[in-house]
Amino acid sequence: MNRISATTGWGLLTAACVLTVGASFGLTVWLNLHPCHLCIFQRLLFMVMALFALVATLSSAWPRCAAGMGFVAAALGGMATAASQSWLQWQPAGSVTCAGNQPSMLERFVEWLGQLQPELFLATGFCENKELTILGLSLANLAFISYAALGAFALWLLMRYSIRSKST
Repeated sequence: MNRISATTGWGLLTAACVLTVGASFGLTVWLNLHPCHLCIFQRLLFMVMALFALVATLSSAWPRCAAGMGFVAAALGGMATAASQSWLQWQPAGSVTCAGNQPSMLERFVEWLGQLQPELFLATGFCENKELTILGLSLANLAFISYAALGAFALWLLMRYSIRSKST
């Protein structure tokens, strides 16, 4: 890890986010999954993170730092969203639902995106449903782990290269 350059690190993060979004789309189609509003929002956050990482890959100095901080902020937002969905999924079946009387701002935003690009952003499922588990973890649990790992790597890149640039 000591020999990794900032450009390579941010390029790896870009690739990881793009692959995660691609896997999200692929699994949805291949397994006929029904993503909920929180799933769609998490997918969108991975897209935003990919854009921030791409900007950091192609930039230097303060634009890279700003893009990196945007990446970390999006990762934290993703962790919060995935944790919320995981909590819903851990509740006893039928005891809690994400469907309410009034849609939240997040739900309205996802609905708007779904009207613009239904093949990408149409929410057809319920947040408390676990349609797919891998190694005993729901997709929301796996998303939380992904956000945490990608965010931690981005923080490492930010600290490593901002400290190095100040010492030279």
